[in-house]
Amino acid sequence: MFEQTAALPWLLPLAAAAVFVLAGLVKGVVGLGLPTIAMGLLALMMTPAHAAALLIIPSLVTNVWQVRPWRAALPLLRRLAPMQGGVFAGTLAGAWLWGAPAGAWAMVSLGAALIAYALWGLSGMQVSVPAGRQGWMGPLVGAATGMVTAATGVFVIPAVPYLQALNLGRDGLIQAMGTSFTVSTIALAAGLYMNARYDAAALGLSMLMLLPALAGMQLGQALRQRLSPAVFRKCFLASLALLGLHMIVYEGLVKAG
Repeated sequence: MFEQTAALPWLLPLAAAAVFVLAGLVKGVVGLGLPTIAMGLLALMMTPAHAAALLIIPSLVTNVWQVRPWRAALPLLRRLAPMQGGVFAGTLAGAWLWGAPAGAWAMVSLGAALIAYALWGLSGMQVSVPAGRQGWMGPLVGAATGMVTAATGVFVIPAVPYLQALNLGRDGLIQAMGTSFTVSTIALAAGLYMNARYDAAALGLSMLMLLPALAGMQLGQALRQRLSPAVFRKCFLASLALLGLHMIVYEGLVKAG
């Protein structure tokens, strides 16, 4: 996975660990952002497929932890089951159609997904989905999220805007995002395995990245008590938009030229 740094074999793992500290810190403050930050920055250093493979264990563990308390989450899990079925099916379908995230197309798609999510968050738009529409909208939103996940390794679009529109309350929204991200992570791992991009070596490296991710989360939770989450979230979203723009310009213009 780290063949790009044969001359400095320690440099890329060290940089990846720093990325996961930062991504964990963001998640600790605002409750999301670990996969988005990790994929966005790691994809600047390695292929999107390699970045997605590193993401699996840190994302899975931190998101399962976010679903707590698990007993209280059971009614929410039943409510979101159709959407999560769509997430899993969409991710596997995308993996079968396109393979693992790779190449300029995946990088441009990832950049577009980051910009779309950042602009939506910065717009402050508030929408609501009536209960009567959730039965058919949930699976569609889930399938669309799965397709984006398969193409980019990022699973916030359109899942997070949809979950925010369900008016679940603060704790319910955090649990819902943790649930959706957990399912997306498992589905992404299955898609990578299906395309022979997730083996024992990738699993071991992903497990190593769990420690810096957890350390970052601890720092983020401590920082949350001193920093306005709203201000931090605006800075985070603006940074994502710039990062996505960089990916699109670099892949679409610099490499193409």
